[in-house]
Amino acid sequence: MRHADRGRHPVFRQPRGGTGAFRDGRHRVQLSPVARALEVALSASCAGDAPLGVAVSGGGDSVALLLALAGRRVHAVTVDHGLRPGAAAEAQFVAGICARLGLRHDTLRWQGWDGQGNLQDSARRARYRLIADWAAAQGIGRVALGHTRDDQAETVLMRLARGAGVDGLSAMAPRRESLGVTWLRPLLGLSRADLRAYLAERGQGWIEDPSNEDARFDRVQARRTLAALAPLGITAEGLAETAARMGTARAALEAATLEAAGRVAREDRGDVVLSRAGLDALQGEIARRLLVASLCWVASSEYPPRAEALAETLAALGSAPRATLHGCLIARETDDLRIGREPAALAGTVAPAGALWDGRWWLDGPAEPGLEIRALGEGGLAACPDWRATGLPRASLLAAPAVWRGAHLVAAPLAGLCNGWQARLATTLSQRIISH
Repeated sequence: MRHADRGRHPVFRQPRGGTGAFRDGRHRVQLSPVARALEVALSASCAGDAPLGVAVSGGGDSVALLLALAGRRVHAVTVDHGLRPGAAAEAQFVAGICARLGLRHDTLRWQGWDGQGNLQDSARRARYRLIADWAAAQGIGRVALGHTRDDQAETVLMRLARGAGVDGLSAMAPRRESLGVTWLRPLLGLSRADLRAYLAERGQGWIEDPSNEDARFDRVQARRTLAALAPLGITAEGLAETAARMGTARAALEAATLEAAGRVAREDRGDVVLSRAGLDALQGEIARRLLVASLCWVASSEYPPRAEALAETLAALGSAPRATLHGCLIARETDDLRIGREPAALAGTVAPAGALWDGRWWLDGPAEPGLEIRALGEGGLAACPDWRATGLPRASLLAAPAVWRGAHLVAAPLAGLCNGWQARLATTLSQRIISH
């Protein structure tokens, strides 16, 4: 698949005038209604003195967010996907704004597109992963994103078209834990028009991504459909309110699932062990949610498995001792189901020592150049004579994180070979239940 905007250039937008009504980090100037709404939203969402990352593309929404956050402990980041000729210039544009505001800024570059599959989805996933790794390296636990009420409404429309349920129609959450980062969306209550009015007050330009006008993209089609539905009273405000109500319903279901997990599930060094009798006694939707959350947590997956695939796997486990699904190995034990990482799914999963591995494992120990984190595997397990004493199944240990120096195993903490290293999880099952 060729990127729709390869060869097309972004458009710079410069608003006229400007009222100068803003907080500049040193003085409070009388705020306009839009600036006041922004400040209220940021105070509620981005409270505290902890460092805050902010993802800035150069578009109007994220530039407005950046300006409104000036004066806080902010470190901006821009991802250059390298897919359009103007991408590098956009990153430089953001860097220039940050230099003027006295804010730190980094540009991350993605070079992973192989021309296969859904480009927008691949780029979005890569963007989150790059920013999460960057945030971890910078000691930043929170990253603010510039999604607006219009983005929320468009997301609801797209998910309606896919037959989404409560989770899908609750759209984007104001706060979400993923990849070891708290992602904040403080602008979901404001519109794009609000933010461009704010930019006009500040006299600040922005860059329009040409893909925002390309009807081959679902979001552009949703945007145009939303405009066409306005005469029927279907508006961005109304759809965003629907998402908020669905979010309330989702929170209630998550709370019930979390309570059920406390009774029928336990974490075992990265695996989830579920009581089969306890799972069978749960209401169907709660049992499904618990299973999906367990699979996604073990696989560090943002997306759930298909409903049909989950049903087929559970049916197969009625007679088979084990089955694979969603990058996980599900095994029947005497009274339980154990969900662990599927060893084969980790082929090629490598991270430098000190980085997050497989989306959820940190390994802490005596660092030295050239060390890597990889799965333990057959060869590594053979070098761990005490692995049986750990009590973990062999299959779980094959998928366990280990420290390697080339072909030499340095440490495998979960398999009893520590050598000064410890393995710890970046998240818990409970966090996965309430954050997706």
